[in-house]
Amino acid sequence: MSQQEMRRRRLLARALALVTMLALVAGLLVGSDGMSLHGLVALVDDGSAGLVIGQIRLPRTLGAWLTGALFGLAGAIAQGLFRNPLADPYLLGSAAGASLGVVLVLSAGSLSLGAIGWMSRFGLVAAAFAGALAGVALTLSLARGAARTTRLLLAGIVVGVVLGAINDLLTTLAPEALRGKQAFLLGTTGFLGWPSCALLLLALALVLPPAWRLARVLDALSLGEDSAASLGLALPQLRLMMVVLMALATGTAVAQAGMIAFVGLVSPHLVRRCVQATHGYRLMASAAMGGTLLTLADVLSRWLVAPQELPVGVLTAVLGGLYLLWLLQRREDH
Repeated sequence: MSQQEMRRRRLLARALALVTMLALVAGLLVGSDGMSLHGLVALVDDGSAGLVIGQIRLPRTLGAWLTGALFGLAGAIAQGLFRNPLADPYLLGSAAGASLGVVLVLSAGSLSLGAIGWMSRFGLVAAAFAGALAGVALTLSLARGAARTTRLLLAGIVVGVVLGAINDLLTTLAPEALRGKQAFLLGTTGFLGWPSCALLLLALALVLPPAWRLARVLDALSLGEDSAASLGLALPQLRLMMVVLMALATGTAVAQAGMIAFVGLVSPHLVRRCVQATHGYRLMASAAMGGTLLTLADVLSRWLVAPQELPVGVLTAVLGGLYLLWLLQRREDH
């Protein structure tokens, strides 16, 4: 590795650390009156700082970082696995499965998202997670494993379309589930608390180490199927392991925060633009980049229209879409 590349990696790490710390501080300052140090002082004066900051703002901000880290990591795995810079964590049916799981719970109980208690809230999280994993399992079943990436990708598209159609049918039959479905599809960090942070941290701890160990497989796949097979790698089994890791990361993040768009797609892109590195470094940097991006988006969603709040998934979709449009235009100019 050249000295210049080492400097770029150190610069990226420091920039991400600095921006993340600033975003975390900003997350503690943003309230119903916008970003205000005076508001924070007022909370300390009236004795409610422990509740508002310790139980609402802090876990929400940390949860946003952990959610973004899981999306960024899953996106880097997807792009390496499919050897496609436009691949994202939702390709294998996890998004449609998670959405269907939520709609099944809401329509069965004739509930809206605002009417349910914490037990039902846990039920939605469990349903979204189970639905995401079920969608990926159905994709793997249709593709007959993970031996061929093209078949896996096509199976994911088919599963997404079919589950989406069932989702729409249930919504038509049970209109009362529409509000809950919309809130889930738009994405929100408003329900993240300390239990959510614990689950997200556990998922990250379970996915990150094996992903790091499988990074060499992604390096080999980047050289082509034949080159990777010539190295003696058991590609079908290793691909299956990566799909499971991607599903676990995506399913956990979606279950806790809903369908947050573009974070898993854009994070690896930004890392590749900043540094040239093998997949081992890229996976870790993409996780950090995803956490930083979603934390910033969460702060902006609470601050831009305070005391109202934008769905963070809408904000990431707009910003991510604008970034990709700019990137496309830039490539056409060159």
